[in-house]
Amino acid sequence: MKPGRQYPDRPVLGVGALIFDPERKILLIRRGRQPLQGWWSLPGGMLETGETLREGVSREVLEETGLIVEPSRMVTVFERIMRDSAGTAEYHYVLVDYICEVRGGAPMAGDDCAELSWVARDALRSVEPLTEGTLGVIEMAYGMLSE
Repeated sequence: MKPGRQYPDRPVLGVGALIFDPERKILLIRRGRQPLQGWWSLPGGMLETGETLREGVSREVLEETGLIVEPSRMVTVFERIMRDSAGTAEYHYVLVDYICEVRGGAPMAGDDCAELSWVARDALRSVEPLTEGTLGVIEMAYGMLSE
């Protein structure tokens, strides 16, 4: 885990990617590190100083999945606060999620991704454990695809 994420002084800014294959399956990753190690989620991570949101999501996707993507449309801004047993914010993220188009690369688990999987929309509810709020963000993205 990188310094400054646990018990941060202020919320940490992150990015997430909603990547669909030609059959409209979505790419999910199983997290390989804390927090939420072993949970399924969207590819993404923390924005680095000096990079734009779009640059950050492209970098994170490449590091985690081996895919080269181009963010095409922002889906939502999502807030995740995880509290410890005393109620203190142990983790506080503000995540900006983008629909991304694959431009190259080959899918493979990397960085803090333990495994990845293309999941059909009708199978999403059976993915466990799935990080809180992820299903809602994915459904928003599916709605945007049909617009």
